Amino acid sequence: MLTKWNWLMARLGRQLWFRATLMGLLGIATAAAGTMADRFLPDSWALEMGSDAVDNILTILASSMLAVTTFSLTTLTSALGDATSNASPRATRLLMQDGVTQNVLSTFVGAFLFSIVGIVVLQAQAYGERGRAVLFFVTILVLALVVVSLLRWIDHLIKLGRVGETAQRVQTIARSTLKARKEAPGLGGKLRPPGQPMPTLARRVAATGIGYIIHIDMQLIEKAAAERDLRVDLATLPGSYVHPGATLAYVSGATDEALEDCIRAACAISVSRDYDQDPRFGILVLSEIGSRALSPGINDPGTAIDMIARITELLAFWAEGEVEQADVRYPHVHVPMLNSADLLEDGFAAIARDGAGVIEVQMRLQKALGALMGMGDDSFRSAARTQSRLAFARAEKALTLPEEVERLAALLPPRDADDLQGKADNAEPQAVDDR
Repeated sequence: MLTKWNWLMARLGRQLWFRATLMGLLGIATAAAGTMADRFLPDSWALEMGSDAVDNILTILASSMLAVTTFSLTTLTSALGDATSNASPRATRLLMQDGVTQNVLSTFVGAFLFSIVGIVVLQAQAYGERGRAVLFFVTILVLALVVVSLLRWIDHLIKLGRVGETAQRVQTIARSTLKARKEAPGLGGKLRPPGQPMPTLARRVAATGIGYIIHIDMQLIEKAAAERDLRVDLATLPGSYVHPGATLAYVSGATDEALEDCIRAACAISVSRDYDQDPRFGILVLSEIGSRALSPGINDPGTAIDMIARITELLAFWAEGEVEQADVRYPHVHVPMLNSADLLEDGFAAIARDGAGVIEVQMRLQKALGALMGMGDDSFRSAARTQSRLAFARAEKALTLPEEVERLAALLPPRDADDLQGKADNAEPQAVDDR
């Protein structure tokens, strides 16, 4: 698990402005470094060329890079708007953190600043013959880099902001967080089984902020607990919503205010959820995309069915069984288990509600839940059965044709179908109005 400092640095590195700033500084430094070429390079590097030969190329490069960068930012803004409208606002963060987008835009910015600085230094006649030669060769390399970036950008723009591409990004990061949680179910600490009571006489540590927990620095808590030889039982996981007075953890032993402040500092709180340590968030965003596709303004059951397939694949991956857990790195910290029922509810509840009257969506949903009922442990199968019953109950009220209800009921597990048939047999006959 990343420490809070490493996690903050990783988040900084994913920001678009950070990478663009680094490339811009590199471009400035490269252009300025040519002024020292005459001091360190031999005479054999000197080329007979005027300053205009390089200046013309740099002028063309500077003007074109400014236009391309402006166009690219406009296109990116449009793609983010499309993703917000057609997919989910929670997914736009992944588009802004996309590596190809950041590398291409950073290359354009770096090439633009390199050209500007090169032109200024040339006009100041600060380059000697060897300096102009170095600047010429570097300019050729920059041009080649720009051409490659443009080709990648053209291919990337075709897919950027599309619902399918956005959903694939969400699915990929959701799978990676699920995999990380399977490998370390306790975030590196000791896993506390569900239903296990908290130690008696444990002292409660309450939150002082309001929002979602997006990261827990397990190393910081372990260090403080080990120094005092105490046991810390976390009551929340990343993704949990807390408020002043909500329980963050329980401490067993003679605690002090410094330890409680340490636990609070280790739990980073934000107004919005984050993908890094929260496997439920990715599944929830996929569910939001499917739910939005079923809105009257979009009316796209096919996208909802696609989201059901993606969510089912993720939940099946989770149900495969825990990857062999590594050694416990933080033995003084006990962490609650991720609840499978929450994962299934996050994935299917919204789609089942908003697609209750769409038979195609309901049939695919029942098939998916039927498959999940044969996977995982007892709690996972029970949660899948619960979601199946709830989805059918919603559909039974929303579907207008009895034939569609019968088709859907045929997909239920035998026991659930028998229960429904028994309810129908025991129902009192309704009076028929012949008027």
